[in-house]
Amino acid sequence: MNPLLEIQFRFPFDKVTPAEVEPAIDALLADAAQRLEHAATSDDPLLALDVMTEKLDFAMGVVRHLESVATTPELRAAHNAVQPKVSAFYSSIPLHEGLWNAIKRYATTPAAKSLDGTHKRFLTKTIDSFKRAGADLDVAGKTRLQEIDVALTEATTKFSEHVLESTNAWELIITDEKQLAGLPESAKAAAKMSAESKGKEGWRFTLQAPSYIPVMTYLDDAAIREQMWHAYAVRASVAPFDNSPLLKKILELRKEKAKLLGFADFADLVIDDRMAHTGAAAQAFLDGLRAKTEPKFHEENRALETFAQCKLEPWDVAYWAEKQRAALYDFDEEELRPYLSLERVSQGMFDIFGRLFGIRVEPEENVPVWDAAVRSYGVFDSASGQHLGSFYTDWYPRENKRGGAWMDALLTGDPAKNKPHLGFICGNLTPPVEGKPALLTHREAETIFHEFGHLLHHLLSRVTVRSLAGTSVAWDFVELPSQIMENWCWERESLDMLARHWETGERIPEDLFQKMKRAKNFRAANAQMRQLGFGIVDLTLHRQWDGSADVVKYAREILTPFAATKLPADYAMIAGFTHLFANPVGYGAGYYSYKWAEVLDADAFTRFQKEGVFNAATGREYRDKILARGDSEDPAVLYRSFMGRDPDPSALLARAGLA
Repeated sequence: MNPLLEIQFRFPFDKVTPAEVEPAIDALLADAAQRLEHAATSDDPLLALDVMTEKLDFAMGVVRHLESVATTPELRAAHNAVQPKVSAFYSSIPLHEGLWNAIKRYATTPAAKSLDGTHKRFLTKTIDSFKRAGADLDVAGKTRLQEIDVALTEATTKFSEHVLESTNAWELIITDEKQLAGLPESAKAAAKMSAESKGKEGWRFTLQAPSYIPVMTYLDDAAIREQMWHAYAVRASVAPFDNSPLLKKILELRKEKAKLLGFADFADLVIDDRMAHTGAAAQAFLDGLRAKTEPKFHEENRALETFAQCKLEPWDVAYWAEKQRAALYDFDEEELRPYLSLERVSQGMFDIFGRLFGIRVEPEENVPVWDAAVRSYGVFDSASGQHLGSFYTDWYPRENKRGGAWMDALLTGDPAKNKPHLGFICGNLTPPVEGKPALLTHREAETIFHEFGHLLHHLLSRVTVRSLAGTSVAWDFVELPSQIMENWCWERESLDMLARHWETGERIPEDLFQKMKRAKNFRAANAQMRQLGFGIVDLTLHRQWDGSADVVKYAREILTPFAATKLPADYAMIAGFTHLFANPVGYGAGYYSYKWAEVLDADAFTRFQKEGVFNAATGREYRDKILARGDSEDPAVLYRSFMGRDPDPSALLARAGLA
C-alpha cells in the first residue's frame, strides 16, 4: 500500500518512493475535494473545515520534508509535479461559494453566537481569513487569484531549487596546507574529510555554513576569503541558476495579489492579522530601532578599521572582528568547542527544559528515518506520564539537504483525545570528524535551543482546534518561543548542564565563561543593523518597488547603509534569500518579525532572570500561558497574561548593550 495515503505516527520515511508521490496526492486531493463539498452543506462547517485537509496536509508535509532533507532528481520532479495542484486546491477553499455561504449562515445561528474562547476565535479568524483570501471576489477575480497562487508556488519552488543547486555547484580545493594558516584544526579536519568524501586530495571547502563561516572568520589568506565571500554573495544570481527573473516575477505576483484583494501592497496583506497589523507599523518599528542603533554601528566600524590599520573589504570584516575580539577580551570562540559536543548540548537542553516545563525527553529506538544520522525522541509530561509528542532531529549538512536550520510540524495531535503531536528540527551544524563527536560553536548551540523552542511550541500545545494549535500563530509572535530559549545558553547554571568537556567532563572554566560574557555584545550594533537591513529591504521591496528597477541592484542599494563596508557592484545576496522567496508567503514582508519577537523575548526573559532561570513555577506558567495556548487567544493578550503588562522595548537595547 502507498504509505502516503494514511496518517501514520511512526511513518516509514525510508519506504517512500518518488513514483508513489503523485498517485497518493491525486487521491488525497480527490478525497479533500469531496470533504469540501460536504463541508459546504454541513450544519457545522467550521468543524468540517478544521479536519478537511488533514490527510493531504500530512502527506504533503512528508513530501516537502523529504525534498528538503533527502532530495533526488526523481523526488524533486515528483514534488514539483504535485505542488501546483495542491496550491490550487488550497487556494480554492476560501473561494468556494457554497462553503463561504455555509460559514456566513452558521455565523448567524444561536450555536455560533454562544461560542466562546477558542471556538469563537476560530469563527472570527475564519471569516476574516476567507475575506482576506478573496471569498468576496467575483468569478473573474477568484479565477485570477488561483492562477496567481499556482504561479507563486511554481516560482518560489524554483527559487529554492536554484539556491540549493548553486550552493552545491561551488567548491574550492586547496592542496597546499600553508594556505590554511589561521584556520582552526576543527575546520581543517572537516575540510579534509569533505575532500576524501569526494575522492579528492587536500582540503575541500563549500558554501555550506560549517565550511564557509570558519574560513571567513579565521583564514589568514585574504585572497581565498575574497574568493569564497564573492561566491556566496552571488549565489543564484548567475546562469544557469539565476534567480533574478524569478525575484521580479514573485514580487509582481505578490503585488497583483494584494491589489486584487483590496490591499495597498503585499505587506499590508500579510501583516493584517499579525501583531503589527500594517506594513507602515512594521516599517516604523524597524526605523525606530535603526535610529537607536546607527550611531554605535558607525562607532564600531571606525574602531575596527583603526584596529586593522587598513581599509576593509567585505571579506575582511569577520576576520578582523575576530582578531579585535580576541585582543579586547582575550576570547577565542573556538575555545568553547570542546565543551559543546552535540550529544551533551542536546541532553543538557532536554534536562534544563524538562526541569523548567515539567516534561521528560526520552530517545526512541527502531523508528524509521530518512538518514542514518537522524534521531527520534518522545516527550512526556513529568507529572502524568502522558505522551505529549515525538520529534526527529537531523543536524548535519548533506548535499541532498537544503541549508539553514528549521523546525516543522508533521502532525498536530489532539490532547483531549490523548493523540500526541509529531514534528522535527533540522540544521546544518558542524559534523563529527577524526573520531571526535560533533563539537559545536556557541552559535550552533543557540541554534539547537532556538529550534527546540519552536518544537516545544508545537509539542506542548493543548489547543483542540487543529488550525489554531502550536506554531500556527501570528508570524511576529512565532519567534518568541524560539528566541527566548537562546537566553539559557548564556546563564552559568544552565551552561553547567549543557557544556562539559567532551574528554574530561569538566565544565567551562570560570575565566573562559567571564571572557565569553564580556565579549557577548561585541559588535552588537553591527549584528542588529544586519537584521534591520534584512527587514527593511524586505518591506521596501514589498511596499515601494514599482517594477521598473532591477531587483538585485535595488536591493543592494537598500542594504548598503547596513553593511560594515562598501558592497561590490555584483553583490546579490537577495537572489539567495530563501526566507523571503522560497515560499509563496514565508517571511515575505515578515522578516521584521525576528526583531519584533526579539523585543518580546528579551522582555519576557527578564521575568525568568528576576524569579530564577530554573524556577519551575515560572516555567510552568510560561508553558501554560504561552506554549500551550497556540493561537487560541490574541498574542498580545497571551503576552500580558504571562508578563502582567505590555512588552517593554528597552529590554532588547539593554540586553544588546545599546541602551
